[in-house]
Amino acid sequence: MADTLQPYEVYAIRYARHEERRTSENFIGGHDPHDDPPMPLDFFVWVVRGPNGTFVVDSGFDEAMAARRQRKILCPVGEGLRKLDIDPASIDNVIITHLHYDHAGNNDLFPRARYHLQDKEMQYGTGRCMCHASLRHAYAVEDVTSMVRKVFEGRVQFHDGVSQIAPGLSVHHVGGHTMGLQVVRIWTRRGWMVLASDASHYYANMEQSRPFPIVFNVADMLEGHRFVHRLASEKNNVIPGHDPLVLERYDAPRAELKGIVARLDAQPRF
Repeated sequence: MADTLQPYEVYAIRYARHEERRTSENFIGGHDPHDDPPMPLDFFVWVVRGPNGTFVVDSGFDEAMAARRQRKILCPVGEGLRKLDIDPASIDNVIITHLHYDHAGNNDLFPRARYHLQDKEMQYGTGRCMCHASLRHAYAVEDVTSMVRKVFEGRVQFHDGVSQIAPGLSVHHVGGHTMGLQVVRIWTRRGWMVLASDASHYYANMEQSRPFPIVFNVADMLEGHRFVHRLASEKNNVIPGHDPLVLERYDAPRAELKGIVARLDAQPRF
């Protein structure tokens, strides 16, 4: 069946950065306190473009949220999309991997889009788990309530487990990081690629089986590391959600986009 599919182009847009993050903050069990080097965290949204349209994966956050969370905006999401000749107002489908503030903000950027979300993520983000400060910390109430409004506007399509969004493009529930985290599987010229989002923040999380500390279920997170590799055609085809190495491994589609956009369906440099 895959032989009959037309491949998609896949792009990562780096829109923000957390420069001060330390290695000990990125793994359960931390790190040697006497050797705790910086391990910056990048923030991405992704574009999937092909024969069945253009899809945006996650919506990032804006300047106001960056100031609140002490993050640095490098290229606002709308501007990053326009650098790829994409008008946010033209987007029909936005896939939200989960409702954390850095994946589900910019609430008015896509006025005509239908949003794709797992049932369990809406349950998690609006249910009793949010009574616990440690679980709700990464959520922004305005993002969650904005998604509820979109539900009432008829602009949210819910998914339960695995769903095909378009030929060669599907979402898969993983959980772990949040109750309803989903990843995106895409047919590309390199075979099946998986945008893992926060199933694995860094390559090291999944490659070393060292879970990230913001987590709903540790066991599901660890099983998710295995699951995303089974979904992909090869190890290099799994893209983590926040690793600065992504922009080192993949070239920009044009020289002027270096440091902002990486083309992920091209061959990695290493």
